[in-house]
Amino acid sequence: MTTLPRRDVLLMLALAAAAPAARAAAASSRCPALLNHTLPRLQDEKPQSLCQYAGKVMLVVNTASYCGFTPQFEGLEALNAAYGARGLVVLGFPSNDFRQEDADARKTAAVCFDTYGVKFPMFSTVRVRGPEAHPLFAALARATGNAPSWNFNKYLVGRDGTPLAHFGSTTGPTSTTLKAAVEKALAAR
Repeated sequence: MTTLPRRDVLLMLALAAAAPAARAAAASSRCPALLNHTLPRLQDEKPQSLCQYAGKVMLVVNTASYCGFTPQFEGLEALNAAYGARGLVVLGFPSNDFRQEDADARKTAAVCFDTYGVKFPMFSTVRVRGPEAHPLFAALARATGNAPSWNFNKYLVGRDGTPLAHFGSTTGPTSTTLKAAVEKALAAR
């Protein structure tokens, strides 16, 4: 049996103790600034780091339960399902900035999950415009030059966390323009 010198044993113990901190630092350095936020999930308010979506193409959407565009949930879910295996994730953020969202998160969740069968990540209600906009939406508005003017604005974000495009409410999830932009973003490495 070979015994290691004491200094080698101490060095190995120090490296082992530092490994989790080093992994956490490496993970945070890979998280683009745009995604460096934690928000509660809609269904259970469990905090979720947006950093978990780093490396994916994201379609960030401000949603509302009682809007004429609310049926877009179906198309957004279809888009998420069609392109998910290739690296797309749709992220939904309910907002009452346009007075078309319920104050009760359970009712909002029922519309999303029960009525429209949404499976993509949905987060708790946030502000999406003005001085009180969530920092994610403030950054998207600055980068694209377009703050949400109504519900169901869509922001396409590249794998590196760079905002690539903005699509207004009238551009539906099945639009050829939006799909072409998604495919181009997925093809980029």
